[in-house]
Amino acid sequence: MLTLPLALRVLGAAQARAEELGVAVNVSILDAGGHLKAFARMDSAILASIDVAMGKARTAVLLEARSEAAWDYCKPGGPAPGLERSNGGLVTFGGGIPIRNANDKVIGAVGVSGGTVDEDLSIADAALAASAEPGPRIETMVAALQQGAR
Repeated sequence: MLTLPLALRVLGAAQARAEELGVAVNVSILDAGGHLKAFARMDSAILASIDVAMGKARTAVLLEARSEAAWDYCKPGGPAPGLERSNGGLVTFGGGIPIRNANDKVIGAVGVSGGTVDEDLSIADAALAASAEPGPRIETMVAALQQGAR
């Protein structure tokens, strides 16, 4: 299951990588059903890429594959030309990656848009790497916040 703490950790890793690259992006985290779990629009990220980030994540979760893999199926001469027009529109270039659990089950996806395709891919890869790292449990995070409020 894609928990909120995990989604926020993935989102934070994406933001950190984007800052390293000096690019403002939109980052979308969807759960396994394709529903929004977390989202961030960095300051000065282009508005038009909000929908693209959502589409990349939706493509990755629906196909259980990286968004750029869809192109091999829907390109002219491919086995399913026009596939990108299904499911409300699939995005066929890089920046969408499924998030899998320890059993290799897709539990969600990250989508990044706002930079070049290579930048979006680098940011999404960094976000995905954070999903595999053990993170603090929500109880630990809440306790730390409560301690700081005293």
